[in-house]
Amino acid sequence: MAKLTKVDVEHIAKLSKLELTEEEKSKFAGQLSNVLEYVDQLNEVDTIGVEETSQVTGLRNVYQKDQVEENTLTSEELQKNAPDFRNDSFVVPAVFDDERF
Repeated sequence: MAKLTKVDVEHIAKLSKLELTEEEKSKFAGQLSNVLEYVDQLNEVDTIGVEETSQVTGLRNVYQKDQVEENTLTSEELQKNAPDFRNDSFVVPAVFDDERF
């Protein structure tokens, strides 16, 4: 695997919208090259006959059935705790200023 150049790092930084100093470009060129060399070593490992797996700890998801709680708040109780509540809805500050949203 060829070493990454500063030009390669500049391209990656541009795609990632990162601004890097010249020192960082040199540093990351070396570090990223080392990572790619290590990953390239994995291509040499014989994986024929090895079963695919996503984890090896034996853990699994535990699901619980959804249950409706009897102690739910009424609309009036919710309104008491909300700074601004209109038409059965919480009113919050706008997130987007753009009129398209």
